[in-house]
Formats: sequence, C-alpha cells, structure tokens
Amino acid sequence: MPKQKETSTKSFVLRVDNDTMEALEKWASDEFRSINGQLQWIIAEALKKSGRVKKKHTSAST
Repeated sequence: MPKQKETSTKSFVLRVDNDTMEALEKWASDEFRSINGQLQWIIAEALKKSGRVKKKHTSAST
C-alpha cells in the first residue's frame, strides 16, 4: 500500500443550521473568500484573540 503524503491541513465535517450557513455565505462573498477560507480566517482570528496562538508581527518599512 503506498504511503500518503502528510499535509499541513486536516479535514472535518461541520454541521450548521441554514441561517448560520446563509450568513457565512454572505460574509464570505462580501470579503471575496470561499466558505472554507472564511471559516479558516474566523478560526485563526479567534485563536489569536484568545491568546491560544501567537500573532504574526508584520513590519512596515517606509
């Protein structure tokens, strides 16, 4: 059996009610993201805000 390549992302099933899904679709569309991309962004922002992951610092050189 061939070995599968390890990826840096994992898949999982998420169940949401219709109203939540419609709101997510609208939000993602407003920001030119896919639903998946929007959920990844929401989760990343929540993790940063809660201090569970380090914020990436960006420096602007002018």
